[in-house]
Amino acid sequence: MVLAYERKTGKLLWEKVARVATPHEGHHAQYGSFASNSPVADASHVIAFFGSRGVYCYTHDGRLVWEKDFGVKMEMLRSFGEGVAPALDGNTLVLLFDHERDSFLVALDKDTGRELWRTPRPPGTSWAGPLVTTVGARKQVIVSATKFAAGYDVENGKLVWQAKGLGRNTIPTPVVSDGIAVVMSGYQQPNLLAIRLGGEGDLTGTDAILWQNQRGNSYTPSPVLDDGKFYALTDNGTLSCFDFKTGRPHYLQERLPKTYSFKSSPVGVNGKLYMASENGDVIVVRMGEKFEVLATNTLADQMFIATPAILDGEIYLRGQNTLFCIR
Repeated sequence: MVLAYERKTGKLLWEKVARVATPHEGHHAQYGSFASNSPVADASHVIAFFGSRGVYCYTHDGRLVWEKDFGVKMEMLRSFGEGVAPALDGNTLVLLFDHERDSFLVALDKDTGRELWRTPRPPGTSWAGPLVTTVGARKQVIVSATKFAAGYDVENGKLVWQAKGLGRNTIPTPVVSDGIAVVMSGYQQPNLLAIRLGGEGDLTGTDAILWQNQRGNSYTPSPVLDDGKFYALTDNGTLSCFDFKTGRPHYLQERLPKTYSFKSSPVGVNGKLYMASENGDVIVVRMGEKFEVLATNTLADQMFIATPAILDGEIYLRGQNTLFCIR
């Protein structure tokens, strides 16, 4: 289902059933569902991606524009379920199908659903969303995945570069700034690669790899990049801050005020990091070279898996059964 709410009041504006189908495999019992993929939107369209069950494009008033089923029954590692967010750049929609069988990256025309290109990828489950960035005069899609990261030409889907060195179960989305991409894995054989973009071919072991890190990496939460500083939050509640270009830690694995569990990603706004925990607390930390907790805000009996959305002075928190707006 796809649901739209009025921002100021929380009133349900519309809901649409995108697909009714019998699941072909399970999902993570605590952290997943059959609709774990985040939607994406622009000024005219809302796009919901359900992986094996297709992608659906709606107008903002809920009219279905087009739908596309790729005929793929994804086989995820340990049946943990699907959950990769799409990437939207102008009229190009990029979808990643990384699973245990025939993985691929595909681009569609956002307005029509027409397939622009499709590039095969090695088998291997990952949940990191693709990221579109400009490198020189061309755009690339950066993909962080099990054991390696890669960049693809947005125009034709051709592989531009790859770099080995990541571990398994890659979930955090890449971040890019000043021609540097940082990709990260935090499960088995955790590693972080800071990669200077612009090269081609196999960049493994070359001077394009600016720095690496194996301590304090996120397993699930995506990182935050702000003012030359890179913030990584672990699932068990430690926060690290690195110099983005050198990898030098400003602080490493600082513990938050009490024992926490995290699956949602931190969000940076107005010099502060907001971190929504599984334990009902939203912790606020000052961004900068010094670790400083500013506040702990409690919403009783809540559990946050989804990342907060912040806009126009309002924080939107999606709990397990309740949607909150805090002004």
